[in-house]
Parts: sequence; C-alpha cells; structure tokens
Amino acid sequence: MEQYQTILGNIERYVQLSDDEKHKLTSIIRTTRVKKRQFIVQPGFVCQYRNYIVKGAFRVYYINNEGKEHTVSIGVEDWFVSDFYSYINQAPATFYVQALEDSVIFQMHYDDIEPMCEEIHALCQYFRLTTEKAFAYSRRRVISNNSKGAEERYQEYLEKYPNIANRVPQYVLASYLGISAEFLSKIRARPLKKS
Repeated sequence: MEQYQTILGNIERYVQLSDDEKHKLTSIIRTTRVKKRQFIVQPGFVCQYRNYIVKGAFRVYYINNEGKEHTVSIGVEDWFVSDFYSYINQAPATFYVQALEDSVIFQMHYDDIEPMCEEIHALCQYFRLTTEKAFAYSRRRVISNNSKGAEERYQEYLEKYPNIANRVPQYVLASYLGISAEFLSKIRARPLKKS
C-alpha cells in the first residue's frame, strides 16, 4: 500500500476512504513506465485510462488543420493527465498525451474504475470535485487568454507554477501560452515586472 501513498494522499485532500476502499482501489491500479516522447493517448483511439502522474511530466496537445501544435495542458507529479472527453464519453481521442520526461504513471482502466465509483461513493465524489475544479480553472484560463497580453500570461503562469515553467521545454510552454517560442525567449530575457 505504501507505493500508492501519493495518489491516496491526493484523494484524501478531498474525501476519506476506508482501508477496505483503499485496498479495492489500489487493486485495480496498473503502474506503467513511460519513456520521454512516448504517447499514452493518440487521436483516433479511445482513451481507456485515468492516468495519475507519479513521476515525470506530460503535455496534452492537438494539431490544427495548418499542422501547428497547440498545448492545452501540462501535467507533472500528483496530477491526472488524459484526453478526458475521450475517456468520459468512450469516444475516439482528439488529443495527443505525450511524456516530456521519462515518467511513471498509475493507470486505472475505465472498465474497472467506473463501476468502482458506483460502489464507493467517496471515490465518485472525489472525481466530481476534481473535475469541477479543473473545469473552473479552464474557464479562468479562457478569460486570461482573451483579456491578457502574452507577457502577463507568462508572468501569471510563472507565479503559479514556477517549477513547471522552468522544467518543460520552451516550445511547450510557448504553445500553452499561445505564443511563439521566439517571443517567449524575448519575454524571458526581459526583467520581470513586480506585481
């Protein structure tokens, strides 16, 4: 059970599970090692897993009709990463989910975790709460992208996630912020404004 302390700790920030419920949950978790640049989700294939990052970093992105990549999220340790639309609806994915580093993830298969959520109310509540939180954050990000300049968005990200901003490749962060890597490089070269 000790190897699952990170995910159980994440869950217990929201809900309490009994020892029996913890054992049931951990019995369906599959530990997977993922190499840097390896994909765990690709467009056209149904996403079958909830993926919890134990170690490493991932990005979720899509490629538009002009062939340009757009990063929609970046995840590191203690975060879930997936194409959640594909997972929830069991429909073909539209996103790529790619490892940015050699990583370790816990995977919970749809056919195992969804019935378990029916059985364990606290687990269902946990996923509802974290999904609501993620949805609220995505709405704030839309507003930020539409109302703030590139430099302000970068500073906001740097303040909120300093370890991630300095950890992921510049082109990934630039794509996430909706700017070119060259422009991000120019922003980074300037002294930061004090809030």
